[in-house]
Order: sequence, then C-alpha cells, then structure tokens
Amino acid sequence: MILAVDQGTSSTKATIFDAAGTPMGSVSTPLGQAHPRPGWVEQDAVEILDGVISVLEEMAGQHDVEAVALSTQRESALVWDRATGEPVGPMLGWQDRRTTARVSELADSAPRVRAISGLPLDPMFSALKLQWLLDQVDPDRNRSRRGELAVGTVDSWLVTRLTGEHRIEAGNASRTQLLDLSTGEWSAELCELFDIPAAVLPRVADSDEPTDEISGLAGRRVLAVLGDSHAALYGHGVRAPGALKATYGTGSSVMGLVDSAADVPDGLVGTLAWRLGGRTAIGVEGNILASGATVAWLSRLLGRSVEELTTLARGVPEDHGVVLVPAVAGLGAPHWDPEARAVLVGFDLGTDPAVLARAAIEAIAHQITDVVEAAAAAAPVEAILADGAPAADDFLMQLQADVAGRTVHRPALAGLSARGAAQLAIDTLGGGFTAVESDTFRPQRDNAVARSAWASALNLTRKEN
Repeated sequence: MILAVDQGTSSTKATIFDAAGTPMGSVSTPLGQAHPRPGWVEQDAVEILDGVISVLEEMAGQHDVEAVALSTQRESALVWDRATGEPVGPMLGWQDRRTTARVSELADSAPRVRAISGLPLDPMFSALKLQWLLDQVDPDRNRSRRGELAVGTVDSWLVTRLTGEHRIEAGNASRTQLLDLSTGEWSAELCELFDIPAAVLPRVADSDEPTDEISGLAGRRVLAVLGDSHAALYGHGVRAPGALKATYGTGSSVMGLVDSAADVPDGLVGTLAWRLGGRTAIGVEGNILASGATVAWLSRLLGRSVEELTTLARGVPEDHGVVLVPAVAGLGAPHWDPEARAVLVGFDLGTDPAVLARAAIEAIAHQITDVVEAAAAAAPVEAILADGAPAADDFLMQLQADVAGRTVHRPALAGLSARGAAQLAIDTLGGGFTAVESDTFRPQRDNAVARSAWASALNLTRKEN
C-alpha cells in the first residue's frame, strides 16, 4: 500500500493505492486562504502541516502503509525559524502578485533570469516571494547568513517538519526561479540578484530519493515527491516528448516533455519535470493563473453554486456573444503580462447568469488552447491529456475539444496528481501500476469564430489599450 498525499491550494487529500494502482480509499481536509489586500494571497503553513499530519494518521490507522508519496502545490513560499520550526510570516500563495512592482524594477535582468532558470521574471515564482518575506523579518540578512532562518516551498516545508531534513525536490526547486536548469543546482547569480543567502536554502534532492523516517509513522519514509503538475504528467504515463497534459484546477498547468531546454517554444517556460536517480527530465509548461478560480468567483458573485452555474451554462447557445478574459492577476502563459486586466466583452441588459457562466467556462478552454497552440508551434500536438477536478465535467471537456480543435483524453480515474506520486513511489520499490482507461472527447464544431472573438477580447486586457 502506498499512501499519496496531494497537498493543493484549497485542500489536502490522502489516497491509499494498492500495488496495481487501484485507489482503496481517501480522505481530505479543506484549507483556507486570506486576501489581506488586492492581489495578495496568503495561507497558513501550520494549517497545511496539521492537515497533512491529520490525513496521514487517519489513513495509516486504517491501512498497512508501506510508504508515503507527496504531490504538492509548487511556487508558494515561506520562511521559518530553523531552531523552532515555526513560520516567521505567512505563506505567500503561488497566485500572490504583491511583487509585481519588483518585476518592473528588475526588467533589465529578465533575459538573464530566463536564460538560467528557464522561467520568465514573474511574481508567480518563489524567488520574489522569498525576497519579500525576508525583507519583512530580516532586512539586513544577518539572521539568514547565520543560518537562523530557513526557506522553502510547500514540499520543503512538509519534508522538513515530517522528517527533520531541510531539502527540496528538484522539480519544485526549479519553480523557485533560483535553480540553474542546466546544472540542477542553486544559481549563485540568481541568489545574489534576489538577495537570498545560500545559508537559508534547502538541499536539492532527487524526486525519488527516500527521506528519513516520518515522525509518528515509525519505519515509513517518503519515497517520492513531485510538484502537483509534474505528478499529473507522470501519472498520465508521459515519459518522452510528444504528449501534452492539461491539469485543470484553481489555475491550470499545461505540460509536456522536451529533449532539452533549447526546445522550449516562445511564450512557454522550461522547467525540471523530475530527477530520478540523478537523471533529469526537462519539461515545457504554460501556467494559467485563473481557470477554475474564475467560476468560483462567479459563484460567489451570483450566490449560486458552481454546479448550478455549470448546469445553466449547458443551455446557452454557442453564439451568445459574451467573452470573459479573467486576467484578475494579470496573464500567465503564453502572454506573461502581469499588468493585464480582466475584461468582459459583449454583454448587454439581457445578459443573464447562464450566459456569464458559459463565458467563464469558455475562458478556461480558451486559455488552455492558447498554451496548446504555443506548444504546437514547436512540435505537433494532436491530443490533450486532461486531469484535475474540473476535468470531471463532460461539458467542459467537450468544450475544450471544440475550442482547441483537438481530441481530449481524460483518464477514468480521478486524482491523477496523487496517482502519479504514488506511481513513482511504487516504481522505486520495483513495482508498476496498471494502465488507466480514458474517456475521449472529439471536436464537433469549428472553432474559428470563437477563437477570433477571444483574441479580440484578449487584446483589450493589455495596459496600452
């Protein structure tokens, strides 16, 4: 039995898998978010840790667990006191945009940052978050240089508190914007640029490097750690270039593999997908900042559940004429414009909640398609491999196929991030999961008109317009 913990933005879920990859039970606990100012997104790292411990203990009490696997949210960042293990500030969520002004200040360094890390200079990545946090608690960096403080992403925080090892998985490390993609180690140049002393950083570990024993779970270790999007890619069975997966969630991630960082097309980013036994797989990725979050916002605004809005959207004709571009935190891939602002185009006094709901769901499909088309400029993309909770909606999946003009394959098994992490853990033990059947959605309508309307609305989000 492999116990996989999927630590996400809105919840922490633990699923137990048998040796064939069949889920045998799961439990989850919700997580809160705070938005103290516009564009600020914070979470409580202790709440996250307590949630992980809770689901671990509950599932380990019900099953004979051989090992643990972790799939985690990625760019979220925090600082903690090395002696006490307690955070010295909030955890800044991956959606947090408080460092947007700093991006402008470092604009001249952006090409060099991308050349080293594979990532565009953007508030989403951890480096600027860590710099901001350290500025609040250690502005002169004296405590940092003395080794009194520690920094990390969610996986690093959890492994540190569960096992006592201050380390970070290589794929998650690549999302900090402090890792040299060519060497797989911390870049002294980037650490200096972002004013992150080396003494606060965790050790970079392989994705399949076993941890020390987990406190409270005698004899059990974490055998696999992956970022959630990386875990989904691994769970889809992608091991070589040629396939592209889309993970639908609060935000969305479209990812595949490339032979080298030189093969990453414009508008997308290079990242370290995983490092197994010292061997590195390079990923190409496009990150979308607001996908499922858009429908959740509309749900709060209208006072109707997400399920109700989805039902309403199904009855709206294709030519309703309303386009919503949810650049609520700027635009991610392939546009990378932190100054972009959300727009709603084509509405009138007859526009009702059903039309708005359909426009919000269409926005998810259009943003995914933007990234897919950017990837297709470098290599053909014939199909999209879909996962994530929103992917369970057949309406969204058919809409995605229609908008992208490509077939969508959705595994019949939910929770692919957890399964991917568990699959890597079982691989380290010499086993292997059986393949998962998929549902298939093929394009049924021409997408030219819808894509043209989307492109026109997208242009209106830009600051110069």
